[in-house]
Amino acid sequence: MDIGMVGLGKMGGNMRTRLQRAGHTVVGFDRNPEVSDVGSLEELVAALPSPKVVWVMVPSGDATRATVRELGELLGEGDLVVDGGNSRWTDDQANAEMLAGKGVGFVDCGVSGGVWGLDNGYALMFGGSADDVAKVQPALDALKPEGDFGAVHAGKVGAGHFSKMVHNGIEYAVMQAYAEGWELLEKAEVTDNVTEVFRSWREGTVIRSWLLDLLVAALDETPALEGIRGYADDSGEGRWTVEAGIENAVATPAITAALYARFVSRQDDSPAMKAVAAMRNQFGGHAIQTSPPQGGDASGDS
Repeated sequence: MDIGMVGLGKMGGNMRTRLQRAGHTVVGFDRNPEVSDVGSLEELVAALPSPKVVWVMVPSGDATRATVRELGELLGEGDLVVDGGNSRWTDDQANAEMLAGKGVGFVDCGVSGGVWGLDNGYALMFGGSADDVAKVQPALDALKPEGDFGAVHAGKVGAGHFSKMVHNGIEYAVMQAYAEGWELLEKAEVTDNVTEVFRSWREGTVIRSWLLDLLVAALDETPALEGIRGYADDSGEGRWTVEAGIENAVATPAITAALYARFVSRQDDSPAMKAVAAMRNQFGGHAIQTSPPQGGDASGDS
């Protein structure tokens, strides 16, 4: 099939290559002229046969919304826009409604696979009508991993990104659990080779996973993770997952704790923990290196 790709960064660029390897014709546009096939969205749309299919892989939020609006002015009846970025699912509903007024279809597609997706394939979670999905199905088939799994028509518009949001929330919690386990093994000074313990878990255990494989690879490169700052950003999907849990009265304590741990990681000297230390010192005198206050109980928390 012929398809346009807007955004040719680490993900979009590799997806273009995987599609080309599968025999599809891809016209790519990026603000970086060194990787772009055309000079503008107008040129990209003009280069595609009808019905035109344009896949958007730009940062979520304003950048995606602006790109979809511009494509809405350039595309026509029967054409299709696919948002493959990490957009919030509520944006999908608004974008689909706007494009529908112009006769343009919309599919939202959560994409997972990172830099490994070029060779291994991308896990795809997509939402939209069956007719719209059919227009981009050849590309979906080319991008997904080999085998029976790795791609799902999750439901109506918004279902793809909602599924990817929950996927990333789970990812937060699993990563946090591995990280806490690694810290405990290192700190306790009981285990001689922590990296080898993690490596052994890659076979036969119930906690084996690709994330575990990646952690072992990182430990092989830097055994004590020296030189790596203990700072973790969040892309937004962890927050959205927690918010969705609140809106639907679904408890997400593990995901929420993992998100909050990332917030704490951004503080070199946590103001909140200063307050905790001060309070513990006031009632116990054991949390910081001072004497117990008058009348305090130095025996422990109470």
